[in-house]
This record gives sequence, structure tokens and C-alpha cells, in this order.
Amino acid sequence: LPRSPPFACPIKDGIHLRVFSSPNTLSRLLLPYIHDRCASYGYDSSLGLADAAAPDGPKKKVIVEFSSPNMESEFLVSHLRSTLVGSYVANIHARMGWDVVKMNYLGDWGKQIGLLAAGWERFGSEEEFAKQPLRHLLEVNHKIKELFKPEHEQVKAAKAEGKDASEIESKGLHAERDVFFKKMEDKDPEAIALWQRFRDATVKDYTGSYARLGVTFDEYSGESQVSAESVAEVEQALKEKGVYEEHDGSWMIDFSKHDAKGLSTAVVRYRNGTTSYLLRDLAAVLDRYKAHKFDKMIYVVAMEQEMHFHRVTKCLELMGRGDLAELIQHVAVAKINGLPDQFKDTKLLSDYLDGCHTVMQTSIDEETEEPLFVDKTDKSVDLLGLSGLFIQDFTHKRTTPYAVDSKKMTSLVRDSGAAIQNCYARLTSKLSEVPADFDYETLDYAALEAEDYAELLRIMAQYRDVAQASFKALEPSLIIIYLLRLVEQIMATLDDDDEQDWTDKDETSKARLALYENARQVFENGLRVLGVSPYGL
Repeated sequence: LPRSPPFACPIKDGIHLRVFSSPNTLSRLLLPYIHDRCASYGYDSSLGLADAAAPDGPKKKVIVEFSSPNMESEFLVSHLRSTLVGSYVANIHARMGWDVVKMNYLGDWGKQIGLLAAGWERFGSEEEFAKQPLRHLLEVNHKIKELFKPEHEQVKAAKAEGKDASEIESKGLHAERDVFFKKMEDKDPEAIALWQRFRDATVKDYTGSYARLGVTFDEYSGESQVSAESVAEVEQALKEKGVYEEHDGSWMIDFSKHDAKGLSTAVVRYRNGTTSYLLRDLAAVLDRYKAHKFDKMIYVVAMEQEMHFHRVTKCLELMGRGDLAELIQHVAVAKINGLPDQFKDTKLLSDYLDGCHTVMQTSIDEETEEPLFVDKTDKSVDLLGLSGLFIQDFTHKRTTPYAVDSKKMTSLVRDSGAAIQNCYARLTSKLSEVPADFDYETLDYAALEAEDYAELLRIMAQYRDVAQASFKALEPSLIIIYLLRLVEQIMATLDDDDEQDWTDKDETSKARLALYENARQVFENGLRVLGVSPYGL
């Protein structure tokens, strides 16, 4: 063999011939390669170019809409999973060179806000609102929904019997709700002022919780931001194409007449003149395209919304805007089926985050055997707990439902966020007294030929392929599967190293530490693309 062969001797394995890269050659090629690229290692920024032949040209733009809670109601587990997966989707697009707009599309418009206003008039307290605005709004909303329930059941029963429910809906809370929402749509100053107070309180509360989770948004948009011009444009196009039908004062689309039987019939504008969620979403597509000229728009929302997005794309096609329909992608996320007792009373995003902190603190307090390389400050406990939230979600495919398991989420000896962070902390502690730079031309690469080092190098070299596959499928679980392999090998290699005597082996130690530093970089890249902050950074 030549002095530095690219491959080791082939190994016969049945009918196969196994060919492995030479550890010496791989380390010489890989370590400087990772070092040069640092945070960009594993990613191909050319994928985000508008013209692949023009590397200095403009980027393609993607809007990623995720989280998107409703202003008047609880932060549901579907919003939580959308937040986690949506953050990853935005992150990986950015690393692949796209210009990313992260959008939180609040449910801040509609009849439900009219009902909340009716509740505020009966149960609202300025004193309680000043203390905990969003929590108080949830209390008000719960109380008014209890009052509204008998009326709502009457309407459901009438419709189930095929009767006209319009008389019931013209009285009581139905009428009060609809009148207030009509005032909102007519831009009544008092109605808009109250709505604005509610919206401002919602955004302020969630902004703080998102920051704690490490999630940011470029825009807090919402149904309220949809322009009247785009609403009119949608309706005009639907009428011109002959698909907009009037029925009992409402305007609707019967999709069965347009080669889309599975989409049933959808109301687009209600009989009292107010807009539907579908109409506002269609208008929002037009508004966003006018503002951003996006190349792709991704909605990261629950699987249950699939029909709605099929309706959106079908409506765009019926309007003659198939060009926009082709740019829309629904990245579906499955349900979280169950929560542990510590999360049973969660109503706000901050409640979930506090629950993660509590169960993580308990796990650390009870751990007596596993060595801890993280400190026990509140900040670190919070980081480990939130890491557990991300990692437990991402160990499942995004279309796979699961139940949150607090013990698995916080375990320091299993495949959890806490265990992963503990490994990262152990690795950084090994590097704490290492010079910032290594001379990669003079490193003793022969010191890295042992099987543990060779296997670690092989895993590090695979990150690019894993990241590409994850991006193609928009599947964060592929990154987690990879990181767990990386963690396992790092821990095994560190264990072996700790048993060795490295006295008077400076050159060998430098090569090992250069390997660990680049393994740490790959580790960091994998965590950050998932939205997880590495310990100590």
C-alpha cells in the first residue's frame, strides 16, 4: 500500500467486499475540512440560491408559518409541537442558504373574539388583567363559553334535525358575539381598541416565553392583518370563475362540483357579511406574496388541518392562481396524545416550560449514580429541561403521535435531551484548557488510527448526508438518530481515553483534542439546527 492510502485493505464479508476509508487519510481530510467550515459544516448553501450558477446572486425566500396560537384560548399541545418542528424547519432552510421569514400567524380575528368581548363585559377585571393579562383572558373566555354552551347545543341540535338555526343565532350570546365581530370588521373604534389591548397582551406574553425556548419570529402576523383589498380580490376572482355560490345569504364553494369531492362544501363569507377563516387565509396568501415574493411558503400545523390546506390550494387553482398553489406546502405534525401529571393544568406556553424545569430539577436531585458534567444552576436546569422537550419530540417522526414521558425526557442515562447535553458538557470540559487553534498541517494523524477514533471520524463524516436527507424530508428525527450515534461514540471514546496514560505524549494529545474539537463542532451544528442551545454556549 502507498504511504497514505485513501482506503484500508478490503475485508471479505460473505458475498460482499467491505471497503473502509483509511483512518489516517480520513482524519487528514476531514478535520481541516470541518475546521474551515465550522458552523456551516454539513450544509449546502447553494440549495437556497435563486440561480445555482450565480453563487453571489439572490437567495430564494421561504415563509415558515408555525406555532400560531389562538388569542383567546389555551396554548394547545398542537401549538407546542408546531413550535418545535417549525423552529427546526426554519433553521434548516436558513442553513441551506434560503432567506427565511419566520411568521407567527395568530388566531386574532373571528367570531371567537366577539364572544371573548361579551365575556369581558361580564367577567373582565382591570386589576386581574394588569397582573396576568393572558391568564385572565383565558379565565374570562372559559366563563363565557360555559354560558354560551346551551345556545351552542341548541344550534347543533337544530342543524342535526335539518332545521333552520338562524332564529336561534339571532338572539342571546350568538347575536352579541356576531354584532361585536361585525363592529371589528367595520373598524368601529371602541371594538378595535378593546381587541388591540387583547392582542398586545397576547404578543407580549408569548414573546417572553418563545425567547425562553430559544424561538424568535420575524413577524407576528394574524388574521387581523389581512387587507380588505386582498379579500375583495379573492371574492372577485371566485365570482369571475363561476365557483362562488350564494345560499341563504352566505357565500360558499361546493368543491364537489370542481373535481374535489373530498373537500365538501365550505362557507367563505357568512350571512351577516363577516369573513370566514378560509377567506382570510386565501387573502393572506395574496398579501404575503405581494409583500415577500416568496418562492415557497410552509405551514407547520397539525395533521387535522390537512383538509383546510387542500381547500386553500384548490381555491387558489380555481381563482386562476395555480402559480401560488404550487408554492404552498403543509408540513403536518401529529398529536401529542398525553401529558404527565406535572403538565395536566397547562394553559400557556410558559406553563409547559415551567413543567419542564420542575421535572428536570427533580431528576437531577434524584440522580446519584450518573456523573454530572453540567452545573445545577436554575439556568442550566432550564436548558436541560427544554432540551428534553425538543429531543423527546424529535425522537419521533413528526407525523407520529406520542405521549410525553417526563422520566424519559429528563433521564441522564438514556436517549434524552439531558443526557445529550451532559455528553456535550463532558466534551467541552475535556477541551476547556485547549488552545483555540491547531496546526492541522503538523498534527500527528497517525495517533487517530485506533478503532474508536476511526469510528468517530466516520460518523462525523456522515453529517452532511444526514443533514441533506433531513432537509429533503423536513424530518428532524433523522438528525436525532444521528446525534445519538455521535453521542454514543463520543462517550465510548472518552471512556477509553480516560483509562490511558497521556504523560509525555503531547503530539498524540494534540491530535486527539483536535478530533474532539471538531466532533464538538459537528455536535453543536446538529443541536442548533434542531433549535437546541448547546450547554455553555
